[in-house]
Amino acid sequence: MDIEQKQAELIEYFVKQAENHKGASLANVIVEATSHSSLFAFSEILAVPNVAELQGTEYSVFLDVLRLFAHGTWSDYKSNACRLPQLVPDQVRKLKQLSVLTLAEINKVLSYDQLMQELDVTNVRELEDFLINECMYSGIVRGKLDQLRRCFEVQFAAGRDLRPEQLGSMIQTLTSWLNTSDNLLLSIQEKIKWADTMSEVDKKHRKEVEDRVEEVKKSLSVKAADMEFRGHEEIIYSEPGGVMDYEEDRIRPKRRRPPIS
Repeated sequence: MDIEQKQAELIEYFVKQAENHKGASLANVIVEATSHSSLFAFSEILAVPNVAELQGTEYSVFLDVLRLFAHGTWSDYKSNACRLPQLVPDQVRKLKQLSVLTLAEINKVLSYDQLMQELDVTNVRELEDFLINECMYSGIVRGKLDQLRRCFEVQFAAGRDLRPEQLGSMIQTLTSWLNTSDNLLLSIQEKIKWADTMSEVDKKHRKEVEDRVEEVKKSLSVKAADMEFRGHEEIIYSEPGGVMDYEEDRIRPKRRRPPIS
């Protein structure tokens, strides 16, 4: 099963769970969702009315936790740890994974120093193990570890949930992309039309050349036949002369040799 299909199935499962629970049981659903090793998207769960109703209740901190996993990072958690529940180890690992995705959105070459500071990692070996085992093996990122330059070169990173303030920028980006696509499509259609026109011109030119070749062939055939006919005429007219010479020679009186005495 690919990562996208698995994500979709997990999202559907936890959305249904959130719809069927409230209060403390809903808080447990949030902890389970944010601890799951294969779930990295949470906006659909945030959109469930039961989840929004946690605001202002004794369980509102779990709503804050869900928002943190949807949009925040490990650094954000450290800055607000005093008012959030303590995370379990699976949640800590998940939030650090999400932090790598956030960094990859900004820069495709991540220095080891930046990553170690962001993830609270004390040495390169621990950092590389985390990137390989927890990020690349899980399929959320692909890239190359460059030990010489002490950086992680990101080739692919899964996208995170959009923050509400990012929607305007995303709409603008998509609108620009749509306009560019429309212009590109128009350009392609014009090139296809031009190619069709040139094809017709080429076909017409080819037909003219073929017709001309046929005309030349016919002309050469006529000339060849005429020359062959003239050759036969010359042979015919030369034959009587040859016969005449032979006849004249035949009837001409022959001289007799005198007898030998």
